Amino acid sequence: MATRVRPCLNRPEPAANLGRLAFSIQVAEGSPGMARRLVLSGQLELTAARRVRLALDEALAHGAAEVDLAGVEKLDGGVAAIVAGRARSGLLSVLGTPDHLRPVLDLYLARSAGESRKRRLDAGLLETLGAWGRATLLDQRRVLEFLGDLGRSCLLALRRPASVRWADVTRLMNRHGSDGLPINALIGFLMGLITAFQAALQLHKFGADVFVANLVGLSLTRELGPLMTGIVLAGRSGAAIAAELGTMKVGEEIDALRVMGLDPVRFLVLPRMLAVTLIAPLLAIMSTGIGIVGGALVASVMLDIPFVAFGNSLEQAVAFADVFGGVGKAVVFGLLVAAIACQRGLATRGGAEGVGRATTSAVVTTLFTLIVVDAGFTVLYDLWGI
Repeated sequence: MATRVRPCLNRPEPAANLGRLAFSIQVAEGSPGMARRLVLSGQLELTAARRVRLALDEALAHGAAEVDLAGVEKLDGGVAAIVAGRARSGLLSVLGTPDHLRPVLDLYLARSAGESRKRRLDAGLLETLGAWGRATLLDQRRVLEFLGDLGRSCLLALRRPASVRWADVTRLMNRHGSDGLPINALIGFLMGLITAFQAALQLHKFGADVFVANLVGLSLTRELGPLMTGIVLAGRSGAAIAAELGTMKVGEEIDALRVMGLDPVRFLVLPRMLAVTLIAPLLAIMSTGIGIVGGALVASVMLDIPFVAFGNSLEQAVAFADVFGGVGKAVVFGLLVAAIACQRGLATRGGAEGVGRATTSAVVTTLFTLIVVDAGFTVLYDLWGI
């Protein structure tokens, strides 16, 4: 079937622009299903943009259309943006693009696709909430799968304790415990010093200097000692565990363990959880003790309270239930730090960037969880009369 071509908007450039080549826009009968075909030729610079836009809009007004660029010698970015913008709607098909013009047109087509994806992301509140809900459900599913694997590994370890890699447990206890003693001791001392200093300023106004020991002892033993230990563990040990396991995940080392018939949870997670859980109460006791020393130092310097008097008041104020409650908190905090860090590390996706996201998520999630659990402990201890 012969194709009839009729000139349309065949406008050579004015005489003032003779240095530029003319361009032409012709309309032909389109392929089956297409209303029109625009045949562009010549040098389509920015001056031709307005006429190309009008011709495309006129053709698309009758339905789907085609544009033939086989005869185009030069394609300006402005004209390419107009063609790509109409092609994005799906009503305009681009044909015969010369090889030397394809990079320019592909650039604008790719940009149009990116803008389209951005608009889809910003489509509306319901779509955003739906995507967030789906991601949350998937994340919770991974958490439940991890807890199931962890529970199974713990049962197997109880049945056969010799199967636990105790050499790794002791090595990890040294890394997360002994290496963390200086920072925990420093933070504990400063917390005791700050608490005693603030208490001394207020209690001295009422002549209740002797109660500084009570306040320092109870606050550090029940709350600040275990909580600050958990926070330090989250920032130091939790981040290290998440980054280590995340790197192994993106490096396919976890998959290699599964191929060799080894359970990653039992092989990697269980030793780290045992190490951090066992070391957390020891660090909390040490941090609390050094914090009390810092409080006694402030009481001695500011309030002239002898160390002996401070110790006697502390002995009367702090009961065994207070110490036991603080140690129990530390055990739970250590368990939470290790579990969250391991889960986030094993759920890492997306290479080096994913490792960074997993580490950040592990620390933030752990800190939030520690605060919530600590509040729950406070309520329970009040109900139990501790």
